[in-house]
Amino acid sequence: MPMPTPPMPALPNVVLLIETSNEYCRGLLQGITAYVREHRPWSIYLPEQGRGAAPPGWLRRWSGDGIIARIESTQIARAVAASRLPAVDVSAARLLPGIPWVETDDEAFSRAAVDHLLQRGFRHLGFCGEPRFNWSKWRREHFERMVEQAGAGCYVYESTATAEKPVSYQREHQRLVAWVRKLPKPIGVMACYDIKGQQLLDACRDAGIAVPEEVAVIGVDNDELLCNLAFPPLSSVIPNKHRTGYQAAGLLARMMAGEKIGEEAHRVPPVGIATRQSTDILAIDDPEVAVAVRLIRARACEGINVAGLLREVPLTRRELETRFRRLLGCTPHEEIVRVRIDRVKQLLAETDLTMVKIALRAGYTHVEYMSAAFKKRVGLSPHQYRRTVQS
Repeated sequence: MPMPTPPMPALPNVVLLIETSNEYCRGLLQGITAYVREHRPWSIYLPEQGRGAAPPGWLRRWSGDGIIARIESTQIARAVAASRLPAVDVSAARLLPGIPWVETDDEAFSRAAVDHLLQRGFRHLGFCGEPRFNWSKWRREHFERMVEQAGAGCYVYESTATAEKPVSYQREHQRLVAWVRKLPKPIGVMACYDIKGQQLLDACRDAGIAVPEEVAVIGVDNDELLCNLAFPPLSSVIPNKHRTGYQAAGLLARMMAGEKIGEEAHRVPPVGIATRQSTDILAIDDPEVAVAVRLIRARACEGINVAGLLREVPLTRRELETRFRRLLGCTPHEEIVRVRIDRVKQLLAETDLTMVKIALRAGYTHVEYMSAAFKKRVGLSPHQYRRTVQS
């Protein structure tokens, strides 16, 4: 007599209260999908809804096993709390205490933007924010502190819109135009996210201000559709959306298995910078140093060194290093290393290339030398960094 087939174990039922209307959230969903494919399958419910929209009515009667939600309204917070199910929050609004949340590392995002602008020679930096969002407030606070530490001038614009009292596009646009006209030039500005960056570019165009020559703009989220539709195309800090979603799914799986996880913040740093035309400039009033910087950015990963720079720039090594350090805060060699390491980080995060191929593409002739330089600057070996950013 054949043995009876054992019943298949029931799949966990999980609802995802995450909108699909923007690039960041679609990245979260891809990370969640990757976790589920690599581990035990889930039966997933993904209702169609916009940002902060009311939860579906059926959630009140739903007898599932877990929730991952962007809790950005009191309605969603009440619905998730009423379910009494294991839940993970992937929003910075913090409307439901007591549960774990996974969000962007806003200090690291501000650091990436500030460094990007300082490396282009800007000594005046601005921040364009939306204070109704916690992540914008946190990014502004870190931005102001970092700019002050760098000894640069800092200028802040904050929208007057609130969740309860939105402001018309025309009124906001007029305020932005007035703000950019008053700014010292040249200046580099961090917009709290890509939508604000696009609005700032529109304001510069209507104010007759050249981008990036007078105002350079960098956003956050790297929404490629928005960034490439902007004029000129918008540079942006790249979030690790995949890792954020993957980590949220891992936390929920542990909670559904019975593990107690309290109100913990899990912050995910960015992958890097997508440089486009809106910051493609050097605000350096020194033609020899400007030439050296352009050569480094164009040819650092082709193996150029300081001796190679001196064959192109009519300065002694000491003169170049003195003027370079005065304007950029580092030596030409340090800038070459930075560009190469940034290229290594990008290739580790976005490809499955071997270490040998990565070393060659970043301008290193030996993997061992690349690994030593990478660990000295980043604090992790290339293998450790790849495991971290690719979860």
